[in-house]
Amino acid sequence: MPPLILVNQLKFKYDDGTAALNGVDFRLDRAETVALLGENGSGKTTFALHLNGLLTGEGTVEVCGIPVNAKNAVTVRRKIGLVFQDSESQLFMPTVLEDVAFGPLNHGMSPAKAAERALMALEQVGMAGAAGKAPYHLSAGQKKRVAIAGILAMDPKILVLDEPTTFLDPPAQRALAQLLSSLPQAKLLITHDIPFARATCTRAVFFKEGMILQEGSIDEITMLQDWEFRPRRAE
Repeated sequence: MPPLILVNQLKFKYDDGTAALNGVDFRLDRAETVALLGENGSGKTTFALHLNGLLTGEGTVEVCGIPVNAKNAVTVRRKIGLVFQDSESQLFMPTVLEDVAFGPLNHGMSPAKAAERALMALEQVGMAGAAGKAPYHLSAGQKKRVAIAGILAMDPKILVLDEPTTFLDPPAQRALAQLLSSLPQAKLLITHDIPFARATCTRAVFFKEGMILQEGSIDEITMLQDWEFRPRRAE
């Protein structure tokens, strides 16, 4: 079967000349959950931002067989959903239901259909009971679930989560791992949290200096001797 994501020789420089990606090749297949590991500044987030066209470099990126470019941006962004590190950056409406319905409404769905889709997504993440609440009343773990629901309401094929355990206490981390494992979408997790990656991911790739240096199982990657793996704490 064709891959969900196919990246060939992706290169990118920022405006100041900093080379962030130096020829990345990557493939994501259906039902995979892959951890993107590496030090801060190694290129992980820059790479992820190319997957839905928020950044554009040299090389080729395809999502569900669709080339990622300005012409296809809207279509691609319906296929791949990005959950940011800080959930509050994705929650801005007066109620949880309105937040989750915002994406479908923005893509032309009727208010009734968008609300129905939002409720289904909230049920999927165990947050239907909070539909009428204000997002700022929620815990960090609940906000993360609602942010994920907002992406699920768009019916994506792929989820990309940036540092998903930031701000979460251990019980919320365990609950998030269980939630992600229950979702059928393929997933990319940008993380420094090795126990979380081990609980959720089928394989990992290790970024260094804008390249994928190694790939394999979580345990194979963590045997690297030149990088100390530890969860990154919120600043």
